[in-house]
Amino acid sequence: MLVFACISPHPPIILPTVGSFTDRQKVKSTISALESLAPKLAAAKPDTLIISSPHPDWGFNVPLHFLLPRGVLSSPPLIKTYLTDLSSPMVHFERGKKIARILPRVKKVAWIASGDMSHCLKEDGPYGFHPSGPKFDKEFIRLLKKKDISGILSLPEKLVQEAGECGLRSFAMLLGGLEELKVNWKPEILSYEEPFGVGYLVARLL
Repeated sequence: MLVFACISPHPPIILPTVGSFTDRQKVKSTISALESLAPKLAAAKPDTLIISSPHPDWGFNVPLHFLLPRGVLSSPPLIKTYLTDLSSPMVHFERGKKIARILPRVKKVAWIASGDMSHCLKEDGPYGFHPSGPKFDKEFIRLLKKKDISGILSLPEKLVQEAGECGLRSFAMLLGGLEELKVNWKPEILSYEEPFGVGYLVARLL
């Protein structure tokens, strides 16, 4: 049984051990949104926590730092799903459904989809600027608000590639899990900002 689901960005710069005070001030909306999710995750009292991520290190460490702080929730068993290939969002959507099918129905599960949005939002960003960057981010958020899963899975491949995103497959996997379990999820956009040229989206889906 899925009891909590969210989308979390994973930039190391938001960690107090990595980013400077000035850096972290620039992403305070992201940090505040993530911190607001921690008590909600704790209240759900999951028996198991799933994190899907396109990166093996900070992709897991950053969300865990904010969503599973010490003293808020005793650490449940953690399932790390590292997305090692570049298969289509649809393939990952189906993988999410497969994961959901093997979850014990008597267990309470929380799922964090870790990933960043476009990396092409500013000229001085890591990949420079491309018009598809802001277009992708805006369209994804619009479709998510509408719960338009088919629209998300059908985003043009060219748009996705030009946007330089890293989270779509992770998000698609979570959407597959929600679809398979017939969960009545409700998207809530908690924060979106891009001070460093990379889109950081924090959203609670369940």
